[in-house]
Order: sequence, then structure tokens, then C-alpha cells
Amino acid sequence: MRMRILCLMLCLAMALPMGSQALAAEAAADGQTAEGAYFLVDGVPCEDPGLTVYNGITYVSLVNAVLGLRPDAVIGWEGEYAVVTAEGLNIRVRVGDQYIEANGRCLYVLNGVIAQEGRVLVPVRTIAQAMGGWVSWNQESGVVEVYSGEGPIASGESFYDSDCLYWLSHIINAESGNQPLDGKLAVGTVIMNRVASPRFPNTIYDVIFAPNQFTPTRNGSIYREPNTESVAAAKLILEGVRVGGSSLYFVNPSVSPNSWAQRNRTYVTTIGAHAFFS
Repeated sequence: MRMRILCLMLCLAMALPMGSQALAAEAAADGQTAEGAYFLVDGVPCEDPGLTVYNGITYVSLVNAVLGLRPDAVIGWEGEYAVVTAEGLNIRVRVGDQYIEANGRCLYVLNGVIAQEGRVLVPVRTIAQAMGGWVSWNQESGVVEVYSGEGPIASGESFYDSDCLYWLSHIINAESGNQPLDGKLAVGTVIMNRVASPRFPNTIYDVIFAPNQFTPTRNGSIYREPNTESVAAAKLILEGVRVGGSSLYFVNPSVSPNSWAQRNRTYVTTIGAHAFFS
């Protein structure tokens, strides 16, 4: 039965929404696929014409990976999102995003979700994690080996501390709600770097509300409802994603062209409108 499902997968095509076509073609322009490529799912070969190495990361077809691990899954479209549903599992994937949503969690995709020849492609390790599995690389054969676990990834409700998510998403939104995702992640990284530093308080809340540190706590913008990407950025930070290295400070040079951080701290990087300092 399993082999019949895997064979049917070879004929299954997911047509991308019209708005995603140009983005998909551009995103996958550097990808290379191998004719007759396959990966193993619990030792069973799964042919995947979409198997691609893109910027050093192995991508697989969302359809093939999902049905290889969960033949009972249903895959469809909700607007621009490919949606995977099965018992205890809900995954949302959009071409161009730097994360996928799995059971209310956000899992980072460094190079973004891409598409090629009508297939949505995701990193094999990320989709395996979302479905509670794991991946190994057979050095001798060069084959990617995917293994199913005992169940899908734990839910966001059980994984994230609700207070940490609340305050982290609010400060990210207040400081960088109009910035690209990497800019939001860099602001979140500053908060977590401070939590880990003996020079600052050791909780997210206390770091944010330390005296004279973050303007949003003084002007009230910290209490505004965060936008969707700010919440996603906070979740990614709580998953362990870090952008901006050892940064402990950030400033918008166009607003504060001669700030204390610019004069006294070591420059790290600039992302969007913010310069970051260690």
C-alpha cells in the first residue's frame, strides 16, 4: 500500500497560485535538480524530481515529503498558502517566506521556501522536524535518509512560554514592525543577548522594562497589538534563531545620528533601518 501511495505521488502536481508564479521562478533560479533523484523514508525509496540543493541546503517537494511520512495527510491551498492537515498536524507553507508554520510554531527557513516547475520545495530537515521526524545523510551512498518519529511536532501552545512570547512579540513590533523579517529577528536577538548577559536583567520582561532602555516602554507603543510577522519573529527567536551576532544595542541612525551606542560600542551590522552594536 505504501509503495502504491509513493508511486501516485510521482503524478501529483500542486499548481501554484498565479500570484506566486514570478516569485517561484526567481527564487528557484539557482536550484539544480537531479534526474531520478530520491530520498529514503524509513528505508523506503521516495522518488522526488524536485529534490534540489539550493545554496547548500537540500530541498525536497513538500508533497513527496509529507505523503512519504504521513500518507493520510491532506494537502490543499488556502490563498497563497499550501496547507497540510492530518490528525494532530497542521502545516502552512508560503513560497518566499523564511519560515513554515507547524502546529502553531514557526520553523526557520534560511533561504526561504522556494518553488520549481510547479512544486513547492522546503528544506528536508525542516519539514521532517515539523512532522516529528529527523534526517541523516548517508556518506557512503550520498542519499538523504528521512525517519518518522512517534508523532508531529509539539504545539506552539505547549512549547512557547506565553508571557515570553507576548512581550517579545510586542517589543519586536514596537521597535521594528515595519522592518524586514531579518530586522525583526535582529531586534529579538538583542533582547535575548541581554537576557544572557550578566550586565542586564535575566528575563525578557525585565530586559524590556529596564529603566531608560527602550522608548516603546515610555511612549506606550509596547502595548500595541503586534503584526503577524512580529509574532512569527518572536516565535523564531524562541526556537533559537539568532540574527545580528553578539549585538546588545541597536539604533536608527537617521533618527539618532550621534547616539551613545554609535560613539561607545562596536559596530556589528546594519539590517533595514537599524544599526546594531555589541
